[in-house]
Amino acid sequence: MATLSNHYSKLLKLCSETKNQTHLKKLHCLIIKALQSKDTFLSNNLITAYSKSGHCIYARRVFDQIPQPNLFSYNAILSVYSKSGGLSNMLAMFKSMPVKDGVSWNLVISGYACHGSFDDAVEAYRLMLRQAQVAPNRITISTLLILSSSWSLIGMGRQIHCQIVKYGFNSYVFVGSPLVDMYSKIGIVHEAKRVFDELKEKNVVMYNTMITGFLRCGMVEDSKRLFQQMLERDSISWTTMVTGLAQNGLEEEAIGVFREMRFEGVGIDQYTFGSALTACGSLLALEQGKQIHAFIIRTCYNDNVFVGSALVDMYSKCRSISSAEAVFRQMVHKNIVSWTAMLVGYGQNGYSEEAVRIFCEMQRNGIDPDDFTLGSVISSCANLASLEEGAQFHCQAIVSGLISFVTVSNAIVTLYGKCGSIEESHQLFDEMQIRDQVSWTALVSGYAQFGKAKETIELFERMLSHGVKPDGVTFIGVLSACSRAGLVEKGRSYFRSMVEDHGIVPIADHFTCMIDLFSRSGRLKDAENFIKEMPCSPDVIGWATLLSSCRVHKNMEIGKWAAESLLKLDPQNPASYVLLSSMHAARGEWNEVAKLRRGMRDKRVKKEPGCSWIKYDNKVHIFSADDQSHPYSEKIYAELERLNSKMIEEGYKPDMTSVLHDVTEADKMDMLSHHSEKLAIAFGLLVIPQGTALFYSTWRQELFAIAPPPIY
Repeated sequence: MATLSNHYSKLLKLCSETKNQTHLKKLHCLIIKALQSKDTFLSNNLITAYSKSGHCIYARRVFDQIPQPNLFSYNAILSVYSKSGGLSNMLAMFKSMPVKDGVSWNLVISGYACHGSFDDAVEAYRLMLRQAQVAPNRITISTLLILSSSWSLIGMGRQIHCQIVKYGFNSYVFVGSPLVDMYSKIGIVHEAKRVFDELKEKNVVMYNTMITGFLRCGMVEDSKRLFQQMLERDSISWTTMVTGLAQNGLEEEAIGVFREMRFEGVGIDQYTFGSALTACGSLLALEQGKQIHAFIIRTCYNDNVFVGSALVDMYSKCRSISSAEAVFRQMVHKNIVSWTAMLVGYGQNGYSEEAVRIFCEMQRNGIDPDDFTLGSVISSCANLASLEEGAQFHCQAIVSGLISFVTVSNAIVTLYGKCGSIEESHQLFDEMQIRDQVSWTALVSGYAQFGKAKETIELFERMLSHGVKPDGVTFIGVLSACSRAGLVEKGRSYFRSMVEDHGIVPIADHFTCMIDLFSRSGRLKDAENFIKEMPCSPDVIGWATLLSSCRVHKNMEIGKWAAESLLKLDPQNPASYVLLSSMHAARGEWNEVAKLRRGMRDKRVKKEPGCSWIKYDNKVHIFSADDQSHPYSEKIYAELERLNSKMIEEGYKPDMTSVLHDVTEADKMDMLSHHSEKLAIAFGLLVIPQGTALFYSTWRQELFAIAPPPIY
């Protein structure tokens, strides 16, 4: 009988290890047929096997059929409820137990701790100390230390430390490791170091825990020293260093440690590869990333979903979107992280339409988006200024409940702002329960984009009054608003405040905003002086901004300086030739215009013809100047003639200075009348239903038909 029982116990253990539920049930039937009387030992093993297979109901049925359950039987079923989260059943079973030991108490404490009921876990521990005849052991202490670190309970963590000293556990490595981990996670790294130093015996786990603590707190040099002191290192030691260095912005050192790890012949796992690839992505180190990819293929990790996702992310950040897509398509298994990595990669590289497409494909494959994925696809719709698709994702956010996440709400505020529905953007902002820096910046940028300077500045001041710290993007919006409103001194004040009060180092976009601020208001000399005082020369956009304003204000001297500087920076950029030609044309200097054109021809500088497009009925209609290719051309030109006549009747006089051809005034007017934007607008007026707003995006040269947005 005992031999047969042992035989079945071994089979049960095998079933539980493989988690084969079908074999487990068949084996249970065989046991019932073979053994007439109930075997408590075998029943206990059955409970354990069903527990590991996730069958709590079957485990309870076996327990209820035991004639005389022993302490092991009670602990076995208690373990089932503790691990599965059946806390009410766990408590009821615990109270019904005639005898309890340390295992029983530990199961109750860990059950509460692992499922978020930390108050109940602490109370169970207090009852254990007051009522039980058993003392806490290392498992009890470790569970409570993990609980303290997870919930950042500093006071409780210190009390448990006192208990460790009281019960004499302070010299034990298996308690010292979670104690060091607890102190480092809650930010008291000096206490963690003191505990570490006081331990007489230290194993590799202790060293790894302390190194992790140092890296988590940004103490990189201390982690390096401790790593060098280790006589024995395992793969976790190396991986911890690679990951920690990458997370602390030392990507090159992280890749160096990864190389050394390979040289030492240490086993590399998915987490090591993931951290090394993250470092390559941050450095835009495509060649190094490809080398690691080759090593991944040789070590057969290319089918690992974690590594595959990291590869997609690395290639995307290195601007090799075709390689990212190739890796993604070759992945056998994909999870939400994989799909999100590809979606974000498309968005980061300007392929917003592909980002929307991959999101829809993800949903067709049965993968539900999380807040980060949904926020990313809404951001792609914002970049496309596609209000129709974005509104659909807005509805999905409401239905799924993901709108409560600030990442999703921020993306929706940005979407409506970029699509011209700034009132709806503000309404959604006001409805947000939680707002962060990004929320305020999204709305500030939205108002600034559409020239609402007063609202932009008022909102920015309100942001400051709420104690929200602005970032560089916020100031770009504020400075551009001041520029459009001609608030030179206010813009100057904000620029100084950005540097002096908020410690933000200006980038090229901030300098361009300031150049535009001075230039728009005609203070070209101030713009020139500002440029000369800048720590670095303006970029292409900065010089083009100044040159464009010189054309408007007819300042040939500064215009030539800007044009020459722009040509030095980008000899193939046609903007300098075109704008300078426009300035000469306005003064009737056609010989100079001809020279500039010859210069463009000799240097093979080509100006791409401008185009505008409008999305109507799920189709994009593209127009260029004097375009005659559209099926509606006759109606479009007739509509333009009607509009031009009406404008002239109202006193409109076109600015002919932008026409770079020595032709008659009538021909110049005809050229201006057939500009690509006017063709797109005329088409929109012909086909778009009445009551629908037309919104023109100057930064995309794109026209959108916007119906009144739905009310949610």
